[in-house]
Amino acid sequence: MGRFEDENFGIGSRESVVTMTGFVCGWSGIGLRESGRRVCGVGGRYQLRVRAASRSEEDVSEKKAAATGEEVSVDEQGGGAAQQLLGIRGAKEETNIWKIRLQLTKPVTWVPLVWGVLCGAAASGNFTWTPVDVAKSLTCMIMAGPFLTGFTQTINDWYDREIDAINEPYRPIPSGKISEGEVKAQIWFLLFAGMGTSYGLDRWAEHEFPVMLTLTAFGCFISYIYSAPPLKLKQNGWLGNYALGASYIALPWWAGQALFGTLDWKVMVLTMFYSFAGLGIAIVNDFKSVEGDKALGLDSLPVAFGVDTAKWICVGMIDVFQLLVAGILAYVGELPYAAAICGLVAPQMYFQQKLFLKDPIKYDVKYQASAQPFLVLGILVTGLAVGHHGPL
Repeated sequence: MGRFEDENFGIGSRESVVTMTGFVCGWSGIGLRESGRRVCGVGGRYQLRVRAASRSEEDVSEKKAAATGEEVSVDEQGGGAAQQLLGIRGAKEETNIWKIRLQLTKPVTWVPLVWGVLCGAAASGNFTWTPVDVAKSLTCMIMAGPFLTGFTQTINDWYDREIDAINEPYRPIPSGKISEGEVKAQIWFLLFAGMGTSYGLDRWAEHEFPVMLTLTAFGCFISYIYSAPPLKLKQNGWLGNYALGASYIALPWWAGQALFGTLDWKVMVLTMFYSFAGLGIAIVNDFKSVEGDKALGLDSLPVAFGVDTAKWICVGMIDVFQLLVAGILAYVGELPYAAAICGLVAPQMYFQQKLFLKDPIKYDVKYQASAQPFLVLGILVTGLAVGHHGPL
C-alpha cells in the first residue's frame, strides 16, 4: 500500500500540492505530489553533493524571485514548524533528528491512504462502530499511513537525493541533516513495521490466507520499482501516474475491505476504474513541469502529446471512469448511489471548464483545490454502495 510520492509524482520542477477539505484530501497526484527527475550529464554524485553543500536557501529564494518577478520572504521559503512536521515543500530547516525523520515520511500524504481504508471498510458491509472494529480500522490506517506511506516517501527521497541536491538542497538527505545509515535504517524499520502489522491484522481477522500481508508485500514492491532504477516507473508518464493512482485508491480500499469482509475480483476491478481517474489527477501535476521535462527528455504526457491534447486526456480520464463506476452501480440496482456520483462529477466538470481547460499550467493548484474533494467523496459513496449491495 505504498504511497508514492513523486517525481512524476512530479516531473521536472518539484511542485507540491496539498488540498484538504476537512478530513478529505484533494489529491494532487492524490495527496501530495512532488517532482524532481534525475538529471543526466551533470557530473557525478560527488559534484552534486558539493553543489548542494554550497547552495544556500537564499539562492533558492533569489532563483524564484528571478523567475516570477516577486520578492520571496524568508518565511515563505523556509516555511514554518507545521510545514516541517507535515513534510510540505518549503519547510523550515530543522536539526532535531526525530523531526527530520518525520519530515521524510511526509505525514500530509498519509491522509488519502487513511481515507481509502475507510472506504474499503464501508464497502465490506461488515464494519460496525464497536471498539473492536474501530481498533482494527485504526491499526490498518496506521499500517497504511505512517508505516507504508512513510516507507515509500522515505525511499522515494532516497532515490531522488541527487536531483534534490540541485533543486532543493535544503531537504534532509542532500543537506546532510540525516546520514545515509540513518535513512536506510528508517526505510527498513518502516518496511518491517508495515509487514509485521499486516501479518498481525491477518491473525486478528482470522484469515486462512494472509491477504493483508500479500497486499502489503505487493504495495511495497510497487513502491520500490516506482522510485528505484532500473524500472523507475515514475519516468514513464502512463506507468508512473497509474501506479500513483492505484496505490492511493485501490490498495488501501482492498486492505480495508479484506480486513472486514471478502475481497472479490469484481470489486477490485471497480476500484481499478477509480485508479484510472486517479491517473488523470496525477497528470494534472505534470503541466507545470513540461518545459523542464522537455529539456531532460522525460516522457510525461504533456510532453508526449502536447499541452492541449494532454489536458483533454486528463479530464477525460477523470470524468469517464467516474461515470463508468456510476453506470455499474446503476446496472446492479444502486440507483441513488449512482445518482450521487453523477452529482459529484458535475462540479468537477464545471471547474474543469472554468479553470483547468482554460490554462492547466496557471490553474492546476486552484483546480485541484476546487474539484478533487468531490472525487474523493465519490469514492466513499462507491464504498457505501458496495457495502449496501453486497457482492456485485
